[in-house]
Amino acid sequence: MATTSVAHAADACAVDLGRGWPPATENYGTAVEQLFFGGAKPVLSLTRLPARSVESGVQLFAGEGEGDWRLRFTEADERVEVWSGGKRELRVGQQPDVVEVPMPAALARRVVTDWQRALSTQVPADRAAQFHEGEVLLFVVGESATGAPLRVSGLQPACGPTAELMEQLGLLIEATDDSDEKRFKRWRKLEESLDELESQLEQTLAGATG
Repeated sequence: MATTSVAHAADACAVDLGRGWPPATENYGTAVEQLFFGGAKPVLSLTRLPARSVESGVQLFAGEGEGDWRLRFTEADERVEVWSGGKRELRVGQQPDVVEVPMPAALARRVVTDWQRALSTQVPADRAAQFHEGEVLLFVVGESATGAPLRVSGLQPACGPTAELMEQLGLLIEATDDSDEKRFKRWRKLEESLDELESQLEQTLAGATG
């Protein structure tokens, strides 16, 4: 009965995420990522490509040795993708708005590990990302079995374990705008959300193998 309930829950929760780039998105997405990364290589990034407003994203950069990692929230100064005279223009010569704060290394590594686990288990390797007219999210995290970063793209998840990533994204963004004292409380909430994510993943995997 428990397995049946889990199966029904899985059927009711349709997450529109797939592996790789959605069709007709790679040039635009790459331009935004390169603008936001500024020549560095984040261990984790989530880039938001909205339908009309400015693009934004969160990145995690590894620290030196066991030192703090860098958490960065980046937002385009003006929309990168614009259409003029029937032609698309990618405005990559701008300077995006960047806010960067330190993040405890152990917590940052846990975020990377849990996000990679959630995305790799909830988005099958044979499910390709689909084209969408509206807002698209670009997840890039860690390394996949091939050694390349795991790239997952699609619509914002509203159910299942991947929806918990959106809760954590909000906490990460809020942490970049906090005082040191408030940021410590934000880390506690993030740890609690990671606990919840891990619990949901265990239940999902248990249901799949039960």
